[in-house]
Amino acid sequence: MSSTTLTKEVYKTALKENREKIVMNREDVTLMTGAEILICSLINEGVDTVFGYPGGSVIPIYDVLYDTKEIKHVLVRHEQGGTHAADGYARATGKTGVVIVTSGPGASNTVTGIATAFMDSIPIVVFAGQVASPYIGKESFQEADVVGITRSITKHNFQVKDVKNLADTVRKAFYIARTGRPGPVVVELPVDVMKSQAVFNSTTDEVVIRGYNPSFEASMDDIYAAAEIISNSKKPVIYAGGGIISSGCTEEFIKFAEKIDAPVTTTLLGLGSFPEDHPLSLGMLGMHGTWYANMAITNADALIAIGARFDDRVTGLVSEFAPNAKIVHIDIDPSCIDRNVQSHVSVIGDAGKIIRKLRPIVDRKDRSADGWIKQIEKWKTEHPVPEGRNSEDALSAQRVIKIMSEIAGKNAIITTDVGQNQMWTALNYGFKEPRTFITSGGLGTMGFGLPASIGAAIGSPDRKVIAVIGDGGFQMTAYELATAVHYKVPVKIVLLNNGYLGMVRQWQQLFYQKRYASTEIGTSNPDFIQLSKSYGAKAERVTKEKQFEAAFKRAMAEDELPVVIEVVINREENVFPMVPSGAPIKAMIEEE
Repeated sequence: MSSTTLTKEVYKTALKENREKIVMNREDVTLMTGAEILICSLINEGVDTVFGYPGGSVIPIYDVLYDTKEIKHVLVRHEQGGTHAADGYARATGKTGVVIVTSGPGASNTVTGIATAFMDSIPIVVFAGQVASPYIGKESFQEADVVGITRSITKHNFQVKDVKNLADTVRKAFYIARTGRPGPVVVELPVDVMKSQAVFNSTTDEVVIRGYNPSFEASMDDIYAAAEIISNSKKPVIYAGGGIISSGCTEEFIKFAEKIDAPVTTTLLGLGSFPEDHPLSLGMLGMHGTWYANMAITNADALIAIGARFDDRVTGLVSEFAPNAKIVHIDIDPSCIDRNVQSHVSVIGDAGKIIRKLRPIVDRKDRSADGWIKQIEKWKTEHPVPEGRNSEDALSAQRVIKIMSEIAGKNAIITTDVGQNQMWTALNYGFKEPRTFITSGGLGTMGFGLPASIGAAIGSPDRKVIAVIGDGGFQMTAYELATAVHYKVPVKIVLLNNGYLGMVRQWQQLFYQKRYASTEIGTSNPDFIQLSKSYGAKAERVTKEKQFEAAFKRAMAEDELPVVIEVVINREENVFPMVPSGAPIKAMIEEE
């Protein structure tokens, strides 16, 4: 851009043509509003999509977006849906998701989405409008303490008090969100700051934040100590989490596992980090993990945990988790080390960088003939994942997921809600590629699957995106079908309808004498087909396996509209194996 004065028209032309990054360091330029500085800053961060919902305090921002062609704004139907969509976008693409909402209820509606991203270490930045600075703290109309509300569920949050600090704050927000252990950042924007003017001084200098050092260089002494445990082990197991996917090191990780010839089990969020058709794959571990994964952990003499945090759904009774194993814990977040399970050796840093240093110094192993691998193969044969059985008038959810997997293939992106639909998908789909499984792990958010699928599809338009959702969770965010129809996002929604809040009902069946208190919802469910069609989506209901197979193939061929396939499933089909709460992971309940 030339050094001429930045007039409104020159500014608009720069945005429309995107000829170069907007860098203004002259003091004789025309001042820009906070809203203009914000949008220029987003362009400089490489943002191409934002999810949002307008309101009074962010009108100045939307006025600038009106003339901005580099950024696609996706108008969602609820701020929670927008935050989940940004989350799904981030998980599918590896980029930072962006949300813009208004003050008060607009900001507070994002809380569940922010907490979901926080628990799962997903980088999003939420820009929340706020009342004018003089009215903050005076119980003004549509005022909420966004900073206070979100402090415990964000990596950091900001309130911009001076427009001169806005550009620098945006850079810091994105830097914090995507570095170290990723996570959400909230930026509160008072409306008067958005209307105020300042010179936009953009810079490409490295971001420096006092007290924030996300780049940990792992100690080579720790890496050698980890290598010694791994090389000396006879019965090792690798326990991989979402950190493998965040680090982008799946290829290196597979080579590492193959070199030491160790079986690999993953967390829910680690699915896709290691191909489940690989001979070394154990699938998922934990409360609803495979029988053989949990038994391998219980009998291992070395446990190599990479990018995982030993949460309670994985460990069960901690005192009996991997009781015979020396534990190596590799993680980027120092606060996760020794928090739940004590490690023998901890290595702090980025998983990819550590694996690249660790792989050359561990001993190559071939365990194909030893008793450890043979024992695991025996467990796999004797205790396979249940396949499910169709009934006369309903389908097995497990069969449905397997058919999906056969038709959709390894490159499709699958999102889920939480509950039985989530666990059936995790156990039966067979994920082979990273960033193909998107689900709410830590928070367990019902209503996540549909909006997350929309965000994933917008971020990855060349890939098929399928949402697996229960009839309870679907009703929490079904309104986002309007978003998918409006923007012609052809997500495929497999709606598993058993007329229950299924996972809670399962617990009531197994542990509360079948007292199904407030979990039977079938009598009050809407007609999902008519509901979906009223939004403009395509929809059909199936009760037979061949019907589902044909319907799913039709859905996969649809390129413009969302498709809802309501699948009537066995009402009391359960997820097995299952570890009762507080029990050791070896104490599994299997299918009856």
